[in-house]
Amino acid sequence: MREATFGAGCFWCVEACFKDLKGVTHVEPGYSGGQKDQPTYQEVCTGSTGHAEVVRIHYDPDQLSYEALLEVFWFVHDPTQMNRQGNDIGTQYRSVVFYHDEDQRSLAEVYKQKLRDEKVWDAEVVTEISPLTNYFKAEDYHANYFANNPDQPYCSSVVRPKVEKFRKVFAERLK
Repeated sequence: MREATFGAGCFWCVEACFKDLKGVTHVEPGYSGGQKDQPTYQEVCTGSTGHAEVVRIHYDPDQLSYEALLEVFWFVHDPTQMNRQGNDIGTQYRSVVFYHDEDQRSLAEVYKQKLRDEKVWDAEVVTEISPLTNYFKAEDYHANYFANNPDQPYCSSVVRPKVEKFRKVFAERLK
């Protein structure tokens, strides 16, 4: 098993997408990249800890490549928005690849450059690519949040449309 860690806005949305992929064994919401030890959700939401909301993905590289995870990562959010995704605003919602080793760093840099070269978006890709630092698992109630709270207003208006779009585009890769 290997691990990958991505920040792409609200971790409820991102977790709901990645957990459906063949080869993914576990997705854990968490916080990374900040200065505070053991931050709480409320603290991270203030933007004062420096942490991003992230998902740590445990995957089988024999079934799913890191490159395939990067493809999904860049699909499920807008990497041209600095410190925001939709109405979620702040450094805690930044677009970031937290790499676990030099291979992941290199692959993320190559993929980001490819997106720039192909001008996939009209605006500049601002995704941060940084080493994994100060990772902390989020509170338990964040795990499987969308599955456990599908009728919660944020889930029904923001998460559900993203997950449905993801499932349509990546249907052949779903469990």
